[in-house]
Amino acid sequence: MEPGNVVEYIDRQKIICAVVLEIKKQRLRLLSENNREVKLSEGRLSHKCNICLDLSMSRDRLIESLKDIVNTRNTLTSQIDIRELWEVLNTEQEWIDLATMTEFCFPDNPSGDHESAVVRTFFFDRLYFKFSPDRFFPNSEERVEQIEAEVREAARKSRIIEEGSNWLRHILNADDMSSPRDKIPLESDQKSEFTEIIKSVYLFEKESRHYALGKAMLDKAGIKLGDTLFQVLVKLDVWNQDENIDLYHYEVPISFSDAITGHTAELVEGFRRDIMQISRENSRRDLTDLPLMTIDGQSTLDFDDALSIEDKGDHFCLGVHIADVGHFVRKGDILDREAIVRGSSIYMPDQKIPMLPPSLSEDICSLKVGELRPAISTMVKLNLSFEIIDYEIFPSLISVKQQLTYHDVNMVAEEDKDIIILHNIAKKFRQKRLSDGAVQISLPDINIWLDENGELVINRTIRETPGRMLVSEAMIMANWLMAEFLAKHGLSAIYRSQPGPKDRLYKEDEGTLFQNWMQRRLLSRFVLNYNPERHSGLGLNAYVTATSPIRKYSDLITQRQIRSVFGLESPSSPEEVEHTIHLLEQPMSYVSRVQFRRKRYWMLKYLEGRIGKKEDVIILNKRRNEYVALLMEYMLECMLPLSAGPNLKPEDIVQVTIQHVNARKDTLSVYF
Repeated sequence: MEPGNVVEYIDRQKIICAVVLEIKKQRLRLLSENNREVKLSEGRLSHKCNICLDLSMSRDRLIESLKDIVNTRNTLTSQIDIRELWEVLNTEQEWIDLATMTEFCFPDNPSGDHESAVVRTFFFDRLYFKFSPDRFFPNSEERVEQIEAEVREAARKSRIIEEGSNWLRHILNADDMSSPRDKIPLESDQKSEFTEIIKSVYLFEKESRHYALGKAMLDKAGIKLGDTLFQVLVKLDVWNQDENIDLYHYEVPISFSDAITGHTAELVEGFRRDIMQISRENSRRDLTDLPLMTIDGQSTLDFDDALSIEDKGDHFCLGVHIADVGHFVRKGDILDREAIVRGSSIYMPDQKIPMLPPSLSEDICSLKVGELRPAISTMVKLNLSFEIIDYEIFPSLISVKQQLTYHDVNMVAEEDKDIIILHNIAKKFRQKRLSDGAVQISLPDINIWLDENGELVINRTIRETPGRMLVSEAMIMANWLMAEFLAKHGLSAIYRSQPGPKDRLYKEDEGTLFQNWMQRRLLSRFVLNYNPERHSGLGLNAYVTATSPIRKYSDLITQRQIRSVFGLESPSSPEEVEHTIHLLEQPMSYVSRVQFRRKRYWMLKYLEGRIGKKEDVIILNKRRNEYVALLMEYMLECMLPLSAGPNLKPEDIVQVTIQHVNARKDTLSVYF
């Protein structure tokens, strides 16, 4: 290597031709074809040859000479057929040096220009050979196919980024907000592809498999993640302004497959055909003469529990009758597999997503008035002081005589003899639980829903009304007795237990609104296990939930274990029950989040219309620069800046003004 030598180096994926001006300690000072002087180590060169230029020439002449050399070398590259070379050489699978490869390409007295042409050709086409500046290795046929696929994929991504970003810009700039699709010059399958990409990026961000591609598309279109992208999806009619994003985020199944629908139709037809045969099951008692009643909310369609009360003169007989869903949904069948994936029905202000198809949940499983239904009945014998003497659990056949709402019951709570007895039983049982250490949390329910006109309706329900209280206590009693029944028979179930609270703020049920709210924070987490343990929160030695098998898979599992006692099916082992508990962890956490977040969304949506209105809050506690307060009318927590008013303490009630609400961003702010 000496001054005047023509060399080449790679810069920004381009081969640059240059002449050596000076050599100092293995560092080269070069003049490039682009009239730039650069300093490089000799190791950075991609090609060097014996061609020399006269450095005494002017700078312009040197650059002109370099450009002539480049033109010559580029012309020579057109004479090289890489694929033809690969077809000859790929079977050898050996490295080929530059000199040998140059002879293959130019057999007649190759020069430095020919060598450079080879380097240039193989540098820009990496399909058939691995490349390093002075040697080449033929790729296998499989590797060539792989590279071709990678090239096609890179081209596809490049097309998506280019066309997708143009499409998004077109949408953002469209004048007609209501019908942007008609203005976008793309095929429908392209729109679908782009839509799915940006929808996935919005929902899952960096966890989306389309993130890199979608982010590049959005960046080029000048669209940020978050609310801007959401509005684009709304404008595309993919979503509406109130879209429930959590359903997509948690991949909640909304509809039922054709296979499940078909199976359910067969079940319904078979049940209607063979209903009388059910009454002839040896273990199933006929209770169709009992005066059963259901007591539920006004909009309930899936009735899974009913009550009966009989005055026997010297004692009372309370019946808690639960729809025998296990009769229809068999362990391991297609409905069962779907139900465990869902975990539970989901109830939201604007939507209900059932665990079981409506033809089951709202028809043949539902305890509808006047219809024969298989059930699991818990019959409780109580003395005239409403204390439990004994109980019995068995499969039954029932027929509901009255379908009542909580309002109906409340209206006759002081007149109807049966309702009075049920209410007295409930009060006695609750007192027993409180005496045994139960923690009674009494907070109002804030119900919000969309009416038939799409208008938000909100009301405040007191849980301690006679109707709600008697149903609640009857179900707790039945669940407790079913837990005892299963434990007595040595059967595993999804038992629910709870350690004692971290602290107690009041005695029995005497707490204020503030104390009840704060006491709930001090409750220990409940535990699910296949063995019975104490439930301190309820004041009971064992507990299961088995009164809502239409709505909750855990209740269905427990009901099946009861059915097994009577030979209606085989029992699950402790290992099977424990496995089910683990399988339910994720879907149940999703159900809880979706229900909570959707109710909160619509509450905030309602409050968006009350900006500037005054509301009462109760101060809960103080954190650094703000108070935590409870909007009493809506039972929603909010933050109040410390600097906004007087020094406050917990339980103080003050009036605030709603300042800002954004349901989509989950924000709520108030001020004094």
